[in-house]
Amino acid sequence: MPQATNACPHTTLPDTVAVYMVGGAVRDRLLGRAVQDHDWVVIGATPALMEAHGFTPVGKDFPVFLHPQTHEEYALARTERKSGHGYKGFTVYADTDVSLEEDLARRDLTINAMAVRTHADGYEEWVDPFHGQQDIAGKVLRHVTLAFTEDPLRILRLARFAARFGDFHVAPETQTLMQEMVSAGEVAHLVAERVWQELARGLMENAPTRMFEVLRDCGALAIVLPELDALWGVPQPAEHHPEIDTGLHTMMVLEQAAQSQAPLAVRFAALMHDLGKGTSDPEQWPRHIGHEIRGKDLIEAMAQRLKIPAEIRELAALVAQEHTNIHRSLTMTAAALVRLLERCDALRRPERFALALWACECDARGRQSFEQSPYPQRSFLLAALHAAQQVDTASIAQQAAQKGLRGDQIGQHIHMARVQAVQAASAS
Repeated sequence: MPQATNACPHTTLPDTVAVYMVGGAVRDRLLGRAVQDHDWVVIGATPALMEAHGFTPVGKDFPVFLHPQTHEEYALARTERKSGHGYKGFTVYADTDVSLEEDLARRDLTINAMAVRTHADGYEEWVDPFHGQQDIAGKVLRHVTLAFTEDPLRILRLARFAARFGDFHVAPETQTLMQEMVSAGEVAHLVAERVWQELARGLMENAPTRMFEVLRDCGALAIVLPELDALWGVPQPAEHHPEIDTGLHTMMVLEQAAQSQAPLAVRFAALMHDLGKGTSDPEQWPRHIGHEIRGKDLIEAMAQRLKIPAEIRELAALVAQEHTNIHRSLTMTAAALVRLLERCDALRRPERFALALWACECDARGRQSFEQSPYPQRSFLLAALHAAQQVDTASIAQQAAQKGLRGDQIGQHIHMARVQAVQAASAS
C-alpha cells in the first residue's frame, strides 16, 4: 500500500460529506507512477452545498465543480442509465443517496474503480469493491460491470490503456464483451472527435502498437479505421520487406516512432504511410504501384471523417505521397532533389520537412532485420535543403526582372540556381 499522504485539499467542505480521491490518481499511486491530476468524488453533497462553499460548477451533463483554490475537479457521486446510442446516450442521476460503491460501479475498468479517503489524522481509507488492486498485481484490464457495454468509447479507452500499460492483458471475459459490442453495431455510433482524441492519446503512449492490437482482436479497428485494418494480410516484396505483411510492417514502423520519442504528427504519419497498399489489386501483389497517391487520398478522406487537425493530416499526406522518393534520394540528380524539395514545400516549411524525414527513417527501420540500419537519406536531404536555402532568391529575381523576365520565368531562374547550389554541395 502506498505511503499515506496528509494532503487534504477539500477542507472547505463540511464534515457531513465524504470526499474520496478516485480513478487514475489512485491507480497510478498503486503503480508507482507520477500522479498528474487528481479527481475527487463527493458523497452526500448537493450542488447548492458545493456552491455555498466556493466551488464553481462546470459540468454540463452532470454535477462537477472546481475547487476554489486547487481548481481540481470534484464530482458528486452519480449513477448512469443507458438511454440512447453513443457516449452521450445516458441519463444521469446524482443525489445525496448515491453511494460510493454505486459511483465506482459505473466506471470502465477495475483498475480505475478504486477510491481512497484521507482522514484528518492522516489515516487512509481504501475502497476497492471490484478488486482493482488484484488486477493491477495481475496486470489485467478487466471491465467493472456489464455497464461497460453501454458506452462504446470504452473499447477505445481500454485499447489506450493497453498502450499505456504495455504488459497488461485483456481479461478473456472483457475481450468477449468487446466483440459482442462490435457485433451489435455500437462502435458505429462513436463521435468522430472522440475517436480521434482517444487515438491521438494512445499514439503517444509508450506501446502504441498495443492499442491497435486490442482494437483488431475485438473487431473494432475494422469499424473505426477500416483503411488501416485492410493492411493486414497484404503481402510486400520479401527482398525489401522480410516481414512480408503490410500490417505487421506498419506496426513495426510505429514502434520505431515510439522508440525514438517522435511527436504525434510523426507517429500518425508512420501509421498512415502505406495506407494505399490496402487498395492494391491483389492480382498485382506483392507489388503496389501507385500506392503513394492512393494513400494520400485515403488519408485526406479519413482526416475529414475524424476531424483530424490540419497539421497532422498534412504531414501524413506528405509522407504517404513522397516516402518512396525520399528513400531513393541518394541516387537522384540535383535537379530531381530540388523538385523533391519543392514538392514537399521544404523551402517554406523546413520544420515540417524535417518531421517527414523522421517518419521516413522510422519506415526504413520498421522492417525485419533493418531495425538498426543507418538512414543517410535524412542528413543528405537536410544538407541539400540547406544548400538550396542559401540561394539569394531576391537578388536573382531582381536581375531577372531587369532583363524583362516575369512570373514563371523568374521562378525558373531561381529553380536553376537552387539546382546548381545542391549540385555543388553534393560534389563537395
